[in-house]
Amino acid sequence: MTAVEEVRPDVRPEGEPRAEEERLAAAWEDPPGLIGFFTTVDHKRIGVRYIVTAFVLFALAGLMALGMRAQLARPDEHLVGPQAYNELFTMHGTIMIFLFNTPVLAGFGNYLLPLMLGTRDMAFPRLNAFSYWIFLGASTFMLSSALVGQVPATGWFAYVPLTGPQFATDRAVDFWGLGVVFIGISTTAGAINFLVTAQKLRAPGMALHRIPLFVWSILAMALMVVFAVPAVTLAAGLLELDRLAGMAIFDPQLGGQVLLYQHLFWFWGHPEVYILFLPAVGMVSSIIPIASRERHAGYLWVVTAFLAIAFISFGVWVHHMFATGVPAQAAGLFSAASLVIALPSGVLYFCWIATMLLGRVRFTVPMLFCAGFLGIFLAGGITGVMVAVLPFDVQVTDSYFIVAHFHYVLNGAVVFPIFAAVYHWFPKMIGRELSARLGRWSFWIMVISFQFTFFPMHVLGLLGMPRRIYTYEGGLGWDTLNLVVSIGGAVFGLGVLLTLVNVAWSWRRGAPAPADPWGGDTLEWSVASPTPEWNFAAIPVVDDVSPLWVEGGPVVAAGGEDEATRSLGVEGAEARTTPITRGLEARPAGTMPIPGPTWLPLCVAAGIFVVAFGALYRSIPVLVVGAAAGIAALVWWLWRTEEDLR
Repeated sequence: MTAVEEVRPDVRPEGEPRAEEERLAAAWEDPPGLIGFFTTVDHKRIGVRYIVTAFVLFALAGLMALGMRAQLARPDEHLVGPQAYNELFTMHGTIMIFLFNTPVLAGFGNYLLPLMLGTRDMAFPRLNAFSYWIFLGASTFMLSSALVGQVPATGWFAYVPLTGPQFATDRAVDFWGLGVVFIGISTTAGAINFLVTAQKLRAPGMALHRIPLFVWSILAMALMVVFAVPAVTLAAGLLELDRLAGMAIFDPQLGGQVLLYQHLFWFWGHPEVYILFLPAVGMVSSIIPIASRERHAGYLWVVTAFLAIAFISFGVWVHHMFATGVPAQAAGLFSAASLVIALPSGVLYFCWIATMLLGRVRFTVPMLFCAGFLGIFLAGGITGVMVAVLPFDVQVTDSYFIVAHFHYVLNGAVVFPIFAAVYHWFPKMIGRELSARLGRWSFWIMVISFQFTFFPMHVLGLLGMPRRIYTYEGGLGWDTLNLVVSIGGAVFGLGVLLTLVNVAWSWRRGAPAPADPWGGDTLEWSVASPTPEWNFAAIPVVDDVSPLWVEGGPVVAAGGEDEATRSLGVEGAEARTTPITRGLEARPAGTMPIPGPTWLPLCVAAGIFVVAFGALYRSIPVLVVGAAAGIAALVWWLWRTEEDLR
């Protein structure tokens, strides 16, 4: 008997829905005001917070980039000194890599995953809240370095031995190292939550071949995070042990290994490119079929490509280290892997084109950003293949050619899909429509200025301009190109600003958004905009990868008497529970209580950061107080879990 046959549509008498919604609201609403803000475990509120926080940091990183480009607009400029330039360079890269790209994608995953899967929350709601508070704390911790005048200035990669205690004698590197450790904790905890949610909380009937493509991309990302992020967490942690505890793990004079740090860092660093890329292309793979009014061509091929990229990406990290004296045989192997990974990316590209050719494309604002992504991703992929070739990579290493390449990949091929996702899903999140006119202006300004900002950097690199310089002499052939790049960067910032203004204005004054403004095909479009706290009063039953495009749409389930099915219907939502499913076909298997608002995740995170400040200033009393507070909150969390979930 199939899952669809085991559950039936929920049919209720007329007049019942209003009373039902009142009961649901009583069970699910957070306390008002600041108490609700600090204690919520609602995946939707947490997802939006991730996105908003990440975009605030994105704007800050953009201002830092404009400051650097103003310094480099002309030769022999003195607008920014070398120390300030290094601080801007370090914090711009750190924010963009650690504090914007990954968290903003996690924010969309937090909001959309339960809705796409047809469940009422994440598998671990309290852990979800904890992950956000750790992310916010790490961001605040890193940026607080400016308050004491000790901003990290050693690059977003913090290479040893320059970051070791013998060369970096102040606390600036400690702000970076401890912050990265906590970002690693947040990211890893979030990834585990994604994996368990997608495995155990799928709607009945949502077999593996019916999981939405965006969910597959988040799953592939989460698998990579679990194996890759601990490496950079370990690298930063060992660096701090060198600095704070006098160990010599990376000090070659005392038997340490400098290249060990680079191996740990880049074992995370290159999979990180695909950790960002996969959710971005998952967004594109979700938007293009809707804009084309056509089912995705090659669903199985796309899923296979996601998983192939996730696997192969762990075999390419050494191409960041070709200039360090890697043996030729090893370099050849990693060069080959770096070329092979282009194949599944090409599969994705052709599947998107086939989907558009089979349908009739509507160039909505989200689709415009997807189209811009297709062109930029193609160029970034071509230069990626170029730098995978060992002789060429050695020639352009640490030149502006590399800066151009990774901005095409990390800015163009990730930021453009993120902006597409903002226009596509924010009406669902905030219940308001964004201005299409402002969206189109933002797109055209961004896509044109992007080329003027980053394409000339390829030429600058080939002309010999190195990375990480704060000024240069005139007459080297770089003057005009640098001016074009700086002007292009300022215009690109204007395009970004238009979208930020669009979101801020529409949040309060935009026209109310319907439940499904795009004619979507996945379950998030079946609920009201903004999404109610309980997501689904009755859990939908899925029998197609595009359930909303099936005639009649998905049916919903009625609760049963047994443990496996009693949370499927409205009664399960009123009891603040969600069903657990099992097996490849997602058959109902049990009921999961969803915890209510709690201070505990915030308290545990706060204790951890008191410990961080104690370590930073070598204060034993502060360390003890922070550890005691954090452990007490954690013990209370674990002790009360069973009682709170009854």
